[in-house]
Parts: sequence; C-alpha cells; structure tokens
Amino acid sequence: MKLAGTTRKRQRHWLRGGFPDSYLAPDDNLAMDWLENLIRTYLERGIPQMGFRVPAARLRRLWAMLAHLQGETVNYSKLASNLEVDAKTVTHYIDILTALLLVRRLEPWHANVKKRLVKSPRYYVRDSGILHRLLGINSYDGLLSNPVLGKSWEGFVVENIHSILPNRAETYFYRTAAGAEIDLVIKMPSSEIWAEEIKHGVAPKIGKHYSQTCNDVGATHKYILYGGDDEFPVGSDVKIISLPRLMERLNSGSTSTG
Repeated sequence: MKLAGTTRKRQRHWLRGGFPDSYLAPDDNLAMDWLENLIRTYLERGIPQMGFRVPAARLRRLWAMLAHLQGETVNYSKLASNLEVDAKTVTHYIDILTALLLVRRLEPWHANVKKRLVKSPRYYVRDSGILHRLLGINSYDGLLSNPVLGKSWEGFVVENIHSILPNRAETYFYRTAAGAEIDLVIKMPSSEIWAEEIKHGVAPKIGKHYSQTCNDVGATHKYILYGGDDEFPVGSDVKIISLPRLMERLNSGSTSTG
C-alpha cells in the first residue's frame, strides 16, 4: 500500500500498518485483533509449515524484543541471555524473521569514509501495525505517548521509501563512533546518493554538522524528512520535506535513472 496523502489516512496507515484487512477495519480495536491473529498464524502455522522448527512462544518474545529495539543495533548476547539460548541461535532466529520479510536488516554504510564507523546492522519490524501490536499500542494517542514514537515513525518511513525504490538501489544507515549519523543512505542505480535524516516532529532540529556528515558519504541529495506536509530549504543544500513529497521525488528519480 502506498502512503495515503491526507494526514488522517497517513496516521491510520502508520498505526495499523499496510495489510488491507487491518488498514480497512471499522475501528482500531478490530484492526489490532486482526493483527494479533496474523501474528499467531505466522508463529503457530506459517513458519512451521515452511520447515522452520522454532518454538512459537520464544520466537514471539524475540520479535517483541526487536520491536522494543526498533531501528537500533542489537546485542545478540543480551538477547540470547533473555531467551535462554546461545547467540548463534538468536542470529538464526533473526535470519528467519528477515528471510520471511517480517524484519528488515539495514546494513551500515562502509565505503570510502576515513572514520570509525558503527559496523553492526540495524533492525526494523517491517509492518508498523505488527510493530504496534507486539508493543501493545492500540491507538494513535497511545502511539504519540509511547517512547517508541520516533523509531516507529522512522521504520514507517523506511518501509514506505523501500516500496518505491528501483531493484538496483542500495540502502544503508551511517553512524560514526562519535555519534554523527544519517538514518537512511540510498545509493541509486545512477550512483546518485540520497541522504535522509528522519524526524517525526513538525519543527525538526537540524544538527549543525548534518550537511558535512552528508558530504562524508558523498551525498548528492540531502533531506530532512519530517512529520509535516511542506517542503522548504535549510541553508544552501539541505531541504526539509514531507514523506509524500520525498516519495514522489524518489519515484521520479528512480523512473529516470532505473
């Protein structure tokens, strides 16, 4: 499902996710009931039928842990300790969730940067509705008051952007050991590099070194994606932009370069 244009539809899409039966449910409670049934079906029937022998309760716990760590790097040993298994088993379980398109692994940018970089991937629960169900978030007001708000929005943006990228586009995040970061770096088939920092608020604060951080990865397009509806420049080479506008811009770029 592509991102709806109006604010109300965008909020519903974000809360309930992209599955039509959830998005189109008469109310949020019915949407969450449907998502709960979907999660149980995946764990109890779908995954075993694909040949994976994983205890459903344990895999759900891991899935929920990843939801709490949305958009973060993970400590495999800590997850393993909480699940009472070894780190190799946790890695195997995460690989299953990733292979089934339930979790996205976003790799760190590593090319041509003479700085100490974070080298571990970040993980996102791909469907925002499943994310919120795993976290027990049942309404938009509940989402707005939850600590996962910013990372939930980030994951929602990341998935929507991936939905319109050409097949040969490559995506990464960038973070140095000193803390400079870009949430999403896109290398287009044309070799253009789009750098995108993702902020939920309508009045995003921009780090004074953001443009230079973009230069570190050779960015040809520099954007701050925010929760508003407009587009306007910040300085000479960075633009603040809404998600629908950025998707339109990326889609036209992928059409002309892919």
